[in-house]
Amino acid sequence: MGFLTEAEYLARERQAEHKSEYFGGEIFAMFGARRTHVRLTGRIWRRLLEQLDGRDCEAYAADLRVRTGSTGLYTYPGVVVVCGEQKFLDKELDTLLNPTLVLEILSPSTEAYDRGRKFEQYRGIESLREYVLVDQQSPSIECFLLQPDGGWLLHAHTGLDAVARLESIDCQLALRDVYDGVLAAI
Repeated sequence: MGFLTEAEYLARERQAEHKSEYFGGEIFAMFGARRTHVRLTGRIWRRLLEQLDGRDCEAYAADLRVRTGSTGLYTYPGVVVVCGEQKFLDKELDTLLNPTLVLEILSPSTEAYDRGRKFEQYRGIESLREYVLVDQQSPSIECFLLQPDGGWLLHAHTGLDAVARLESIDCQLALRDVYDGVLAAI
């Protein structure tokens, strides 16, 4: 199969049974997440929903597509939070353009990509204020916060007694709560 335009990708993706990412005219199949990944995503999403209740922010888990803007990456973050007006690509309301926070659950097969090239693509989103990486092998959450000078400051939170502060959305994730019952399943 040759290269596809963004319009061709979206038409296909909206009819597909399985999710795929898109970049530079190519489609990359996303394989089913393992139990640990799904459980971490759900636990984090639920905790963020509780903390964002009544605020002008919305958290989405796993199935909302994000477009990175000028780079044209279409991807499905583990969790995405948008504050204020939500901007979508079109009337389908399935491709978010202005996330405030993007969270990815690391896996051995995607960790290098999530830390490197994918983070590089995410940094092209003007609205993005924080990028969060959650390790599914051990209790560790890394928060990269956009600074006024355009740099990204890392706050690493490790161990079950740590609490990750998501400054861009004024929320917290206690690692003991996030990983409760998850690490034993590994």
